[in-house]
Amino acid sequence: MQIMRKRERIVVDIPIVVTTVLDSLEGNIIDLSEGGAQVIGCALPAGTQCQIDLDGFTTFGTVRWSEEDRMGIRFPFELVEGPLYDRLTIARAARFSPATFQPRHAAATGGGGFGRRVG
Repeated sequence: MQIMRKRERIVVDIPIVVTTVLDSLEGNIIDLSEGGAQVIGCALPAGTQCQIDLDGFTTFGTVRWSEEDRMGIRFPFELVEGPLYDRLTIARAARFSPATFQPRHAAATGGGGFGRRVG
């Protein structure tokens, strides 16, 4: 069964601290959307209420699934501001920036060179 997502997940690498009432764990967000994040390097049981701390800003969430060293966290409200939203916006823009974009014909022909037309 495939889960339908409202938002596209973007690959990132963001070191964070995940805090609960009893624990404070370090991890990295490896994919992020406005609605949630996948965290590696730590895990909490599914259903755990937590907060993600980054640059003095707190984002609340609930652990939806958990494995040995990773977990998925769903945000109760979509990201619209703060450092996580800023990092998501930057990662999304970098993904589609002209510096990383290479047209199909250029990739297939080895480039084409400056100012040359490729037929």
